[in-house]
Amino acid sequence: MELLIKGARIVDASQDFPGDVYIKDGFIEEIGKNLNKDCKTLHARGLMLLPSFIDLHSHFRDPGLTHKEDLLTGSLAAIKGGYTAVNLMANTKPVCDNMDIVNYVLKKAGKVGIVDVHQTVSITRELGGKDTNHIDELEPSVKFISDDGKGVLNSKVMIEAMMKAKKKGIRIITHAENEELTEVDTRLAENTMTWRDISLAKFTGCPLHVAHVSTKEAMEYIVEAKKSGYDITCEVTPHHIALTEDVEYRVNPPLRKKEDIEFLIRCIQEGWVDAIGTDHAPHTLEDKQNGVPGISGIETAFSVCYSKLVKKGYITLNKLSEIMSKNPARIMGLNKGEIKIGYDGDLTLIDIQRKVNVSSEEFASKGKNTPFEGMKLYGVIVMTIKSGKVVYKNSSYVSQGLEG
Repeated sequence: MELLIKGARIVDASQDFPGDVYIKDGFIEEIGKNLNKDCKTLHARGLMLLPSFIDLHSHFRDPGLTHKEDLLTGSLAAIKGGYTAVNLMANTKPVCDNMDIVNYVLKKAGKVGIVDVHQTVSITRELGGKDTNHIDELEPSVKFISDDGKGVLNSKVMIEAMMKAKKKGIRIITHAENEELTEVDTRLAENTMTWRDISLAKFTGCPLHVAHVSTKEAMEYIVEAKKSGYDITCEVTPHHIALTEDVEYRVNPPLRKKEDIEFLIRCIQEGWVDAIGTDHAPHTLEDKQNGVPGISGIETAFSVCYSKLVKKGYITLNKLSEIMSKNPARIMGLNKGEIKIGYDGDLTLIDIQRKVNVSSEEFASKGKNTPFEGMKLYGVIVMTIKSGKVVYKNSSYVSQGLEG
């Protein structure tokens, strides 16, 4: 299979120039200007060509909660948002705490065949906070373990998990929340657990990824650890950098103060934030009405981040590509995230001049839960390309001579 993309503005973490990209047998084979090949050609003048996005933090709800999302609808939502690789959390039903469930998800995702899927395993069996024996049985396909949705309260249990994870070359993803303090103060719950988990990671030498960082103090702990040379990575979500606590919408951790957002953005500018993680968490309307936290966010992530960070002048499009593509690919060990010869032909074409009017009814995801409903955001995903194959195209562009 061959594909030539002509005349786009090619942008990734380290480059920005007009040119052509030729993909053959799933990989980028040639980059240049005025390339001509006898194959399917996309004429993309006026559009940005970026590496496809990679999400370190998604919930596709399979197994057991497929009325909220499944591997097909989650994958369709991902490519509509410009993503071709996702890391799925373990809080399914049953909890993903063994290789049987991992292999079930990977086999099913392979049959769907739309995006690359990694399945995270829980830190503790059944998210119970006590038993880590299942970690001993994990196979090399597992790169991350996480009790996302809750923190591991018992420090001795967390140390045990970290030591096992380090031995197996697994990175722990922490949901930094001390639930004993959540009802007292959610900031205190996040900050104390962030400090604790970083301290334990320093003690054990276990690689640690801090999910959905939302407070200034938590980010300060992470920056200090990074400056000291520890293997600590972190993500922030689109909603935590775009919305303040004045917006009445329940997510976990909650939306924070303006000064938290300003500090998180400063840390993005300075390179302390490794990735944008969507925390795509689709729910039914009934669940949201009952106060369940979560946002269906993978389809709006780029537009939210571009509008907030690039359009307002905080960072360049190159920097956004770095934290949405290059860095997540590095953390996951994928051959993606940059537009270079030999890399996977996973790309996305974007019109950054055009606005999208967010309408949850048009989401590919089963989850229609979004605080961005009705907002006009810059950055329309025109096409998503996986291994040189167009897997998503925006219907409004089909008649504009893009393909030829």
